[in-house]
Amino acid sequence: MIKTGLYIHIPFCKKACSYCNFHFSTQLKNMDNLVNALVREIKQRSTTEKIGSIYFGGGTPSLLKESHWIDLINSINENFSNQDIDEFTIEVNPEDINQDNLETWKKIGINRLSIGVQSLQDSELLWMNRIHSSKQAIKSIELAQNIGFNNISIDLIFGGPLKSDEQWKNDLNWAFEQNIQHISAYALTVEPKTRLEHEIKQGKSPELQDIKMVSQFNILQTEMINRGWDVYEISNYCLPSFNAVHNSRYWEGLPYIGIGPGAHSFNGKNLRRWNIANNARYIQFSENGSSFWENEELTPNNIINEYIMTALRTSKGINIEKIISLDSSWISINKASIQYFKNQGLILSNNNLIQLSTEGKLLANHIISELMIVD
Repeated sequence: MIKTGLYIHIPFCKKACSYCNFHFSTQLKNMDNLVNALVREIKQRSTTEKIGSIYFGGGTPSLLKESHWIDLINSINENFSNQDIDEFTIEVNPEDINQDNLETWKKIGINRLSIGVQSLQDSELLWMNRIHSSKQAIKSIELAQNIGFNNISIDLIFGGPLKSDEQWKNDLNWAFEQNIQHISAYALTVEPKTRLEHEIKQGKSPELQDIKMVSQFNILQTEMINRGWDVYEISNYCLPSFNAVHNSRYWEGLPYIGIGPGAHSFNGKNLRRWNIANNARYIQFSENGSSFWENEELTPNNIINEYIMTALRTSKGINIEKIISLDSSWISINKASIQYFKNQGLILSNNNLIQLSTEGKLLANHIISELMIVD
C-alpha cells in the first residue's frame, strides 16, 4: 500500500532572512489563533489513508510552544489514526534548540531534525539576517545528538558573495565531522520581493557571481562522492539509507496532504490543492467555514511535465518506460534534444534511464524546460 505524507506549515519566523521568499510572518501574536485553525483543518482533512511521514516546515516550527505541540499532535492522532510513520521531521533553527525543546520534540515522536545552519561564517550569517551564530549552530547539533537524535539534516547555502571556495570547503568539512546523516545544500538565488533583491538593486549588496556558484557546486559534488555520500537529488545528500523520506514523496509523485496557509497537497494521481498564503485570511476563513483553498486537476501534459521536472532532479532520473506509458510520442518528439544533451555531456542515457550528469545539473532548469511538452 502506498503511504501518504502529512505536511504542516508553521508560517512564523522571528526575523526575515534576506534571501527567503517562503510564506511566513514575523508577527507572532496570532500564533495561538493560527494553531487553532491548523487543528480545524486537520479535522477537516481527516482520512483513513495510511500516513507514512510527518513533516513540520515553515517558517520556523521550533517556535511552537509545548501547548501548541500537544494540541497539534493530539489532533493528528485523532484524525489520522492509520499511521505507520517512517519519519517525523521538524525544521528547527539553532537558536531554538535547548534541552527543554529537545525533550518535548522527542516525547511527541519526532525522530528527525532539519536544522537551518546555512553557514559557519558569522559575517555571512549576519549578512543573511540570521539570528544564530556559528557557535550556536555547533552547540545545537551537540545538544541534539546528546539527547538521542540520530537522524539529523542540516541546511547549507553556497555561492554567496561573502563565501570563498576555501570557506565553503571548511563548512563542508565541519559538517562531515559532526556525524550528521543528511545535508541539504542550496545555491543562493535572488528571489523576487526579498531583502536581498532590494539590496542588490540599491547597490548595498554585491551581485551574485555564476562563476563562484559553479565552482562551489563542483566542490560540493566532489566532496560528496569522495566521502561515499548518496547524491540522490540536486540539492540533497545523505549517508546511505538516510534519504529524506517525506521530501522524496514530492520528487517521486507520491501523495501528501498539506495543512496550513500556503501548504500544497497532491493525491498522487491528478489532483492538486493549495491553501491561501495569508495567515489572517486563513484564520478568518477557517473560523467562518469558508473555503481557503483552490484545486487543480492536472491534464495529461501537466502530469508528464511534472514527472520530468521532479524525476530529472534525482539520481533515479527519467524512466523511459514510464514516460512512454504516459505519452508514447515523447521519445520521438524529444529525440534530437536528448541526443544533443547527450553529445554535450549533460545527460546520461542508458539502462532505460535518462539522468543528469554533474555538468547537466548546473543547467537542470534549461534541460528540463527543453524536454517538457508544450501545449
